[in-house]
This record gives sequence, structure tokens and C-alpha cells, in this order.
Amino acid sequence: MSNCRFASQFKALEQWLKSQLHTDEQFTLWFEAEDSQFVRFNHGKVRQAYPVLQIELNVRLIRNERHSSAQLNLSGEFEQDVLTLGQTLSQLRSILDVLPVDPYLLLNTQTWTSERQVPGQLPELQTVIDTICDLSQGLDMVGIYAAGTLYRGFANSWGAFGWHQCANALFDWSLFDASGEAVKSTYGSATWDAEALSAVFAQAREQLKHLSTPRISLKPGQYRAYLAPAALEEVLGLLSYDAFSARSFANRQSALQQLQLGTQQLSPLVNLREQPSTGFQPGFGHDGTARQDVDLIQAGKLVGQLVNSRSAAEYGLQANGADRQEKPHSLVMAAGELATSDVLRELGTGLYISNLWYLNYSDVGSARLTGMTRFATFWVEDGKIVAPIETMRFDDSLYNLLGSNLLALTREQALCIDSGTYERRSLDSHVLPGALIEHLTLTL
Repeated sequence: MSNCRFASQFKALEQWLKSQLHTDEQFTLWFEAEDSQFVRFNHGKVRQAYPVLQIELNVRLIRNERHSSAQLNLSGEFEQDVLTLGQTLSQLRSILDVLPVDPYLLLNTQTWTSERQVPGQLPELQTVIDTICDLSQGLDMVGIYAAGTLYRGFANSWGAFGWHQCANALFDWSLFDASGEAVKSTYGSATWDAEALSAVFAQAREQLKHLSTPRISLKPGQYRAYLAPAALEEVLGLLSYDAFSARSFANRQSALQQLQLGTQQLSPLVNLREQPSTGFQPGFGHDGTARQDVDLIQAGKLVGQLVNSRSAAEYGLQANGADRQEKPHSLVMAAGELATSDVLRELGTGLYISNLWYLNYSDVGSARLTGMTRFATFWVEDGKIVAPIETMRFDDSLYNLLGSNLLALTREQALCIDSGTYERRSLDSHVLPGALIEHLTLTL
């Protein structure tokens, strides 16, 4: 058992709640905490530096196949927190009195213990600030640095107990040209590497030079294109909302419905796997089910789906630890054979797309996506960057992008840590290659 103070606090709350239960009651607890440091940069200088310490607890009370839950913000002081938890327990009991039976309530009553610590090595904050400011000399840089340790815990009245903690850091920044155009970059890792950050910064500087070249306007049409890992992440990020969900497949609402039915296919190069065992996510979910590594697509064919306990009960499936949304949170796409250093040469003439933006479905049933080029998107001729292009909209099917038109995936993969901080820092991450595509359809 970890000896960190958050783990001790969580264990104490679990023991206290067990002592308060009536004989016909059970509970589950889900614990989230973070001890983070944020730094906001503007014009290459520090504008804000502030810590964030927050502790949250979701408590669910269960009685006679009825259940109700509440989310609490904790102080970290035991006497104060058990007072809040006790009041919440009384409220949940009152709610259960009027709730109907839940026919799809599936509970994991097995006793288990799980503890995982993702090792992290983060430098002193002042060292990070000095490094970033040095790299930003003479540049109009805007960005945010977020780092620290995140904690997750699960416990229930049947004796299950899980604890997870990990440390990582993410720097998300943009370099602006005098025209107002920008190159957007990110660097994130559990083990901070100043040299790796410098390499990403150097690439951004090089791309920034090209932004000073007059922009090229392209006509709508089909263009050979390279999607950098950050651009490919936008595509897979949109799919992640519902495309791999067991519920969405059962309701015929998945964007990959045609892939499931066998009426469409992806390239044999495409292999996707939800892999929490190597990501930042805990090995257990909100309902106490063990999170499993799940092969989703193998050689272009759909071979798996994400199933939470409710879908398992409703559709007669085997739960594999998916969350309520049945989204992948630690997605890994297998690498290909194209060396990143050879991308421009293999692209020849076409588009080098660093980022995509504002993606949505133009036709969910056919997995047709639309979005905008954004930031550093360049026109390439004979393997050399010529100029940036005017922002364009694309509209194309996934079965083209990662199907018939996919030429190659890069040998190198990039770790893409979710920069989201809404309510709390995210534990999501994707490991992705870049993709060389024969035809990408630009519409306007």
C-alpha cells in the first residue's frame, strides 16, 4: 500500500464508511486527486505560476438493486471530510427510498487489491521555466505548462481496493509569426527530457521560418498529404467519442458501423489497441472492473469493442473495464515502416499537415469527417516545403484516409498526452505514428 498522504486519507474514509453501513447496504468509492503546478507563458515570459491541489470523491450507495451517487470535494482533513460524507450518506439513503430497481445494475463483488505507480521524473519548476524561457528567446511564444502527480482510488464494501498514482508533465505552446499565423507544438512525458523538448522546439522554429513566406491558395480537390501524429490524433480523438462503444454498436450509432458489418474496410496497416497497461490510466474503472488491454482493430478489421458493466448486463457481453462513455483513454496505433526523416521525400508534392482543427462528422454512418487545416500546414514540392497554405476545409471518409488511400505509417510514434484540464488534468494519452495518404479531399 502506498504511503502517500492521499492514499492514507482515502483508506481512512473507506474504513469509516464501512462502519456506518446498514446491514442491507453496500457502497463504491471513486477517488480523484491532483497536486499540480501550472505556468502560463505569453511573449516568451511567465505571466502566471500557480499550484492546484484538489481532492474529489464519488460515493455510490446501493440497496436492493437500487443505487444513487454523489460527488464531493474534500478538504483533506479527516474530521471535516467524514462530516461531509456522513451528511451525503443520509441524503443518498433518502433518495434510495424513492428510486426504482435498476435492471442493468451489474456489480463486481469480488475481493481484489491493485496498486500501480507510473514512475515519473519531473524537474524543479524553476529549471523548467529557465529552459522554456531560454528556448523562447526572440520568439512570440504563448503556452501553458502543467505538471505534477495525479491519483486515483477505488474501494467498495466487498473488500476491493485499488490505488493508482502517476506523475507527468505537458508543455503545450504556439510560436507566432508577425502575420498572426502560428506553429503549434506539444511535448509531454513522465520523464522530462530537456533535450527532447529542445528538439521539438527546434522543429517549431524551422516551421516558423516558412510561415513568413506568402501563403498559397489551393483549389478544392484531392491532394497527396501527410498527417503528423498531432493531426492523426484529432481524427482518432473524434472517433473515440463513440465509435468503439459496445452501446453504440448495439444501437447502430457507431461511426464504425459499416466496418462492423463488413461493408467497409480499413487498410491492413491499421492496428489499434486500447492499452491502459502502458498508459497513465489506472488498471481499474469506476465500477471496480479491471481495465483490460483490448485489441480494437487488427489489420484493418474490427476485432473488439469497449464494454462497461451496464452494456455487459444489457447486451449479454463480457465487461472489459470500459468507463461509462466506453471511450478509449490509452489508445496505441501500431507503427509502420516509413522513417519520419523520409516523410518529405516520400510525400513528394502535396500537403504537410501538422494539425487539424474543429473536426466533426459530416456523415456518421459512413464515417465521413470534416474539419479545418490549422497552424503549420505547408505545400510541399519535390520533397521540400515551399510555403504555408490558406486555411482549408477537408471532407473525407475514414475508409479513404485510413483505408484505400493510406500509403504508409511512420516508424516513429509520438506520445500525445491530453492537454485537457476541464475540472481536472486528464490521464488520457495516445501513442501514434504519422500517416502518408494518397488523396485527401479539400472542399473549400
